[in-house]
Amino acid sequence: MEPGPHILVVDDDQEIRDLLARFLAKHGLRVSTARDGIEMGRLLDERKVDLVVLDLMLPGEDGLALTRRLRETRSTLPIVMLTAMGEDTDRIVGLEMGADDYVAKPFNPRELLARIKAVLRRAQGAAEEAAPPAATGARVRFDGWVLDLATRDLMSPEGVMIGLSAGEFSLLQVFVEHPRRVLSRDQLLDYARGRTAAPFDRSIDIQVSRLRRRLGDDAKDPQLIKTVRGGGYLFTALVERA
Repeated sequence: MEPGPHILVVDDDQEIRDLLARFLAKHGLRVSTARDGIEMGRLLDERKVDLVVLDLMLPGEDGLALTRRLRETRSTLPIVMLTAMGEDTDRIVGLEMGADDYVAKPFNPRELLARIKAVLRRAQGAAEEAAPPAATGARVRFDGWVLDLATRDLMSPEGVMIGLSAGEFSLLQVFVEHPRRVLSRDQLLDYARGRTAAPFDRSIDIQVSRLRRRLGDDAKDPQLIKTVRGGGYLFTALVERA
């Protein structure tokens, strides 16, 4: 039997680490735990990790700083944040820095498991379902950019490779598959995240903002990903198979 995905839980509360390790292992996932950023870094160097569950309130280097560091060194490693209930600012900042999803404490372990599985599907499913890199249609071109749907490589018009997080890739894939069509926030959440929108869920707006920065789209006057008042977002580029 093929081993399950390897999850790294980073939390300074031993009770939470032990609870999640037992619960996730019971559902077929391999689990390692770390109490802080130092242990997290050591485990990431020693083992292949498929997803990090990261608490924001950590001693020493906090979860926001660790999220930033992970995005600089492991741009595609999926991150699910654990945030304090009601800490909207930290949650938004964490998503802006590159986390793929979040769960507010106190949480139901089943909800966390569902979020983990959804993020893993986004991170792994696209590459598995896409045609091999050499196959026709595996790459698309838009506005001078080239996106390889199999390898998730994004090349700028200047020939520079741009690293995308799992969430950024999933959202860009949705846009290139639905060009010149207004997509509501609910549709984007459903397509890109595999779950319906929670009331006032701003995560798609944050993901769009991050993707615009990756694509050099002016936040004050975006031309590639336009905001449609009361409607959602419109990807304006002509998309062609490369």
